[in-house]
Amino acid sequence: MEKWTPQHEAPEPLEGPVVATVTGGTILWFVLFLVQLPFYGWFDDHGHTWWVWTCLAGAGLGLIGIWFVRARDAAIKRATLADAGPTASGDAGPRR
Repeated sequence: MEKWTPQHEAPEPLEGPVVATVTGGTILWFVLFLVQLPFYGWFDDHGHTWWVWTCLAGAGLGLIGIWFVRARDAAIKRATLADAGPTASGDAGPRR
């Protein structure tokens, strides 16, 4: 017997403030790193130093993420302007 699967279109991707979201997450990771830093001795005594370094890694990867989403956002805006044509940028083309 063949398994029935519904055939429907995939929903449109949700677009939101991606740059702000990634920036906020990066800041949060770095703040968590700074908050845990004074307690490094306690983390070391209990074998939990990976918590501190995980927060620093999250902040570092977040910096890469900020660069990526800003470049993606700029590329989307360039593509939108290119699809709209020369009148979208206010340039009507060469005058004759």
